[in-house]
Amino acid sequence: MFKLEARPQPSKLMALASPLLALAVTVALGVALFMLLGKDPLRGLQMFFWEPVRSAYAWSELGLKATPLILIALGLALCFRSNVWNIGAEGQFIIGALAGGWVAMQADAGSSRVLLVTTILLAGTLGGMAWAAITAGLRSRFNANEILVSLMLVYVADLLLSYLVYGPWKDPAGYNFPQSISFLAVSKIPKLIEGTRLHIGVLIAAGAVLAMWVFMFRSYAGFALQVGGLAPAAARYAGFSSQRALWTALLVSGGLAGLAGALEVAGPLGQLTPYVPAGYGFAAIIVAFVGRLHPVGIVFSGLLMSMFYIGGELAQSRLGLPKSITGVFQGLLLFSLLASDTLIHYRLRRAHLALAK
Repeated sequence: MFKLEARPQPSKLMALASPLLALAVTVALGVALFMLLGKDPLRGLQMFFWEPVRSAYAWSELGLKATPLILIALGLALCFRSNVWNIGAEGQFIIGALAGGWVAMQADAGSSRVLLVTTILLAGTLGGMAWAAITAGLRSRFNANEILVSLMLVYVADLLLSYLVYGPWKDPAGYNFPQSISFLAVSKIPKLIEGTRLHIGVLIAAGAVLAMWVFMFRSYAGFALQVGGLAPAAARYAGFSSQRALWTALLVSGGLAGLAGALEVAGPLGQLTPYVPAGYGFAAIIVAFVGRLHPVGIVFSGLLMSMFYIGGELAQSRLGLPKSITGVFQGLLLFSLLASDTLIHYRLRRAHLALAK
């Protein structure tokens, strides 16, 4: 039998390198998976790691996919560093999409595009914050577990979306399909590069990365939040408010998730449908941890996760693999990272059993 024994001094170099090690393990397991499925492993790896970066248009699609993942993961990183476990970013994403979509549906051809797009993004942000505030309020007032509350609210948000697109918001000229009206061009997020789908959301995400880095590592408020997460007793002794940390972390996280939702519906989707939830809120948890809860690391892990999304879509269409292949690669990456981190802090030792006399 074996047991885990804590290492006296975990390697800092290995701690930094563990995401790369986890990626290497994921690739190796992916090769084995493709072989078990009777597919050419080189062809399979090409779908995931070459096709998403093989051209300028492919890079634009990569940036489009990475934008919501990075925005959501930034907010989750702040929560996790503050010891606030927001697992419901997917619900905040959906409510942000609903709030931004409602504004977009009110537009007319004579609306100011700058004002309208700004209002859509602001509505999405406020919608996500309001949804996260439910979790914060229940945790603050009744000490409810934020993991369970935020997770359950995802399903409430999903059902609310379905109710609206199947009912009051259904397009009367949409042949009874569950979808809202298509948004007018004036309400669409401006494209960054013509001929692609990449929009200015990527610039917003870049600004959010810089702002979050400054907040986390160069501001008193960010320092207070992180101290509260690492050492609650020390935070209380220093006079830092745990309630303020809770509300700040959840509102920022919900706002960024809601902003991502508004960017998604007013960007590539262009309308509300039951398929707005794309799993970004859950995938962003992996992005945050692979990125070591650091804004710069989240950029790279967000791009990697986007490659998995695009690669999974290509593997479906070109190799005939099921849609779940994307989730399989995401799960392999997460478990590989957890295993790597465990072995960095612990070593396997043979346990010697004492024989009873």
